[in-house]
Amino acid sequence: MLSPGAVRDDEAMAARFSRAELLTFEGATVDDLLADGVKLLFAGINPGLWTAAANAHFARPGNRFWPALHRAGITPHLVDVSGGMSEADREMVCRLGIGITNLVAVASARADQLTTAQLREGGVRLAELVERVRPAVVAMLGITSYRQAFALPATRAGRQEHDLAGAELWVLPNPSGLNAHETLDSLAAAYGEVARAAGVV
Repeated sequence: MLSPGAVRDDEAMAARFSRAELLTFEGATVDDLLADGVKLLFAGINPGLWTAAANAHFARPGNRFWPALHRAGITPHLVDVSGGMSEADREMVCRLGIGITNLVAVASARADQLTTAQLREGGVRLAELVERVRPAVVAMLGITSYRQAFALPATRAGRQEHDLAGAELWVLPNPSGLNAHETLDSLAAAYGEVARAAGVV
């Protein structure tokens, strides 16, 4: 079994996967990035195929999660996980008190391929994880998916009035490059705000 964040194919951290290689990761899972003392738990929708191939969250080139964290001043340098996450970066992120998981564990080419049943099951799983890990703040990255998972169609972005399993809950925009409504600057502002709320920065 791979250690959390380890690249799946080899230790070379090659940052390119062919389409044929990526398709073999349909339905694969990605290790949660968790350590003791999580203050802020980011929850993506589900892993993309590139993320599954690299076994590292938000790994696809063009995804703006890591650039937004750096621009917000959360990480001291720009983290590149396109070929897997280095142990040094993993330790740095965990030391900051940041954890990463997914609403739905299994990888797909696009998040819109997920069923409502998968999203609802993911909501239950996420609540159970939060209850176990006890972060101060949870940031769900995907407003539409959150609405479906928790049957709350009127949810708006930002801090929610209710908590999730005892953690302060924020619902924020997804950093995928397909989310054309958001810019790197707007994502950095949103992620910086939740990081400050969690005491990460």
